[in-house]
Amino acid sequence: MTDALLRIEGLTAGYDRAAVIRDIGLTVGQGEVVALLGANGAGKTTTLRVISGLVRPLSGNIAFAGRDIARVSPTQRARAGIVHVPEGRGLFYGLTVAEHFRLGFRGERPDENTAYEYFPKLRELRMRRVGLLSGGEQQMLAVARGLARRPRLLLLDELSLGLAPVIVEALLPVVHRYALDSGCGVLLVEQHIQLALEIADRGYVLSHGEIVLHESAKAMQADRELLISSYLGERQVSIGHAASTSQGTASESRELPIE
Repeated sequence: MTDALLRIEGLTAGYDRAAVIRDIGLTVGQGEVVALLGANGAGKTTTLRVISGLVRPLSGNIAFAGRDIARVSPTQRARAGIVHVPEGRGLFYGLTVAEHFRLGFRGERPDENTAYEYFPKLRELRMRRVGLLSGGEQQMLAVARGLARRPRLLLLDELSLGLAPVIVEALLPVVHRYALDSGCGVLLVEQHIQLALEIADRGYVLSHGEIVLHESAKAMQADRELLISSYLGERQVSIGHAASTSQGTASESRELPIE
């Protein structure tokens, strides 16, 4: 994908110089939803934190809109249009819904109307304190705050955490619709694999810090055995079985080791 909005190549990163993700590569295009899947501890959250600048890479390249952002601060990345909705929602429980849309960088005002357009229920809850909202309503607000920033790239970390699947089923299609409407690229980390793949265009699977599978979402849904094997890392999986890898070499067919 030559016109990728986000392009990562050979990325290694972690904490205290101990690598959590190793030599990974992925892309996200404009208006595209990409799912980043994997078991707990695979490195998904670390990947998002590197993209938003909260974790510095040990090596590799990160390009956003054709620009190398490896040395760009988290604040500058946010101003450039990279919006990160973290695991845990990042809300202020003593503030009202409306007050959350007044929080922004100096000189910036989030677009409250966009938030209400995609999540009309929040308009009814404008004056309610966030601590009194249900878990689903809080997650709705977390995503809506991201959309109100008019992102070019939206990073979503575990929208479904602590929520019933039926609530997630209502949230994810809104994310997909926003990507189509606005051209925003979305990189989605999600524990509910099938729900994520229903709205995604492509998917990557991380296992033990490495990309072990890269396919279209439809292909992943169709080959459940390959997906589960890659996701769990419990058996040998031939990368050549997939149409492509994160490095774009579909002809490669080495065997992944049993972990």
